[in-house]
Amino acid sequence: MGRMFGTNGVRGIVNSDMTVELALQMGKAIGSMYKGVVAIATDTRSSAEMIRLAVSSGLMSVGVKVLNIGVLPTPALQYYVKTHGNVDGGVMITASHNPPQFNGIKCISHDGTEANRAEEEGIEELYATEIPTVPWNSLGMTEDVSGVAEAYIDEILNHVDVEFIRASGLKVTVDCANGAAFNTTPMLLRRLNVKSVTLNCNPEGEIPDHPSEPTEENLGELIAMTQYSESDLGIAHDGDADRCVFITRSGKYVSGDKSLALMCRYALDRRKGSVVTPVSTSSMVEEVVVGNGGTIDYTAVGSPIVARRMMDSGAVFGGEENGGLIFPEIQYCRDGAMTLAKMIELIVRNGPLDDQIATLPVYHTFKVKVECPDKLKDRVIRHIINMSSDQKVDDTDGLKISYDDGWVLTRPSGTEPLFRIYSESKDEDVALARARKYEKMVTDFLAENR
Repeated sequence: MGRMFGTNGVRGIVNSDMTVELALQMGKAIGSMYKGVVAIATDTRSSAEMIRLAVSSGLMSVGVKVLNIGVLPTPALQYYVKTHGNVDGGVMITASHNPPQFNGIKCISHDGTEANRAEEEGIEELYATEIPTVPWNSLGMTEDVSGVAEAYIDEILNHVDVEFIRASGLKVTVDCANGAAFNTTPMLLRRLNVKSVTLNCNPEGEIPDHPSEPTEENLGELIAMTQYSESDLGIAHDGDADRCVFITRSGKYVSGDKSLALMCRYALDRRKGSVVTPVSTSSMVEEVVVGNGGTIDYTAVGSPIVARRMMDSGAVFGGEENGGLIFPEIQYCRDGAMTLAKMIELIVRNGPLDDQIATLPVYHTFKVKVECPDKLKDRVIRHIINMSSDQKVDDTDGLKISYDDGWVLTRPSGTEPLFRIYSESKDEDVALARARKYEKMVTDFLAENR
């Protein structure tokens, strides 16, 4: 059996790849790995209940007690697992930013972090076997647990200057993509006395004209409303609300590497140390980190990898360039609500986001996606190595090819049949030309080898 877990869980199209049979067997495998008590939560997708019930049935069939904690952001489930010593693991039913026909199963370790690769391999091995179930009088039961969202928001408020923010009179516009933050983010803003205009804050799960990936092209409504309402900040989550991206008062979309750089600077003002981030992150972040007395530590792409490195090294901050930021003072995972609370605090302390962005060094990054069957991904990598033999190449994740005036990263997606190409330089024309060069290199190879 091939690898099931991608960069963030097992995902697939509902009733095609992601079936109740798969979910049931996955529940048995997860239950056999974690044993004891497992907490389960979902995002707002229409298929969430079907997949949750199938996974829960699998868990109970091998004797696991299931705690159903409701519709919640992924980091709220992670915080619950981390803070309850009687809970042995967690399962999040989500496909994050994938289109509405997808759903997924993400595993959470007993310490609240995303399952590491060794745990995932153990679950995959169990999945491929005939898993024994327990006798009828040893079955697990399900218990509904309430109040998890409130406890999660309480903890976030413990890590920001609440009175300072409450007195600021700040106003924001927030788009929850009708996802898992539909309840928690408005609750957080109310507790902070921040006036808010809300968009897509219903638990509907699917918006045909607004995919939940918080990219600039998907957030036109938020950008317009942030300006129209004269908000100090626009805020957007992805489907399971472990990420957060921002719009400035003037309507500028803030790429995730810029919010990461600002948060690194803010963290390093308080404590010097290392910042962990994947090889796909803009060099602008490294320039900011080093310029503020920190050191940069690069990893492969994937928030679990970043989080584990942060735990091992005692890093002061970490995150990815997609709006997924990790605050070690609360928990070692991407946390959309903590990100927005800290960004609000940063604006109240240091002034408008437009002005803060203007202080960052300017790099130009182009990102290209090429459709690529999973079975050809390794061959594409080998082809790029052959075509780049005269350059300095780093294979931490995919291939990062370094030039005197920038870099190109080519890597297979861990969640979709895609090949991603990132090209960066301080010279916009150079960055674009290299992006096109490597895109052509990949598409030509695929055309010849399909």
